[in-house]
Amino acid sequence: MNVERARELLSTERERIERALGSLAREDDSEVNDPTDPGNVASELSQAEFDEGRGEDLRAQLAAVERAQQRLAAGTYGLSIESGKPIPDARLEAIPTAERTVDEERARSNGN
Repeated sequence: MNVERARELLSTERERIERALGSLAREDDSEVNDPTDPGNVASELSQAEFDEGRGEDLRAQLAAVERAQQRLAAGTYGLSIESGKPIPDARLEAIPTAERTVDEERARSNGN
């Protein structure tokens, strides 16, 4: 993959993640809830837990973008961090932060 296309993909991915993080921080339905209503308390806790998990996921995605940008700067973007084999352009188009080939990722998720 050429460097300019990689930069474009990573920039777009970073913007998407930062927008999602920003909207997560601003979400508030501004509805006044009865704090003594068990339904409201449970709902607020569930939403808070969901938001916390979503925020952690987004921060992990942002870290992956930063690692990919570091690989791009080092000239190793598009090469597996595990084997050094090329990651196909189609995979990088779909997942710009891919660090491994499909086979390596599959083996990793299967615990091998």
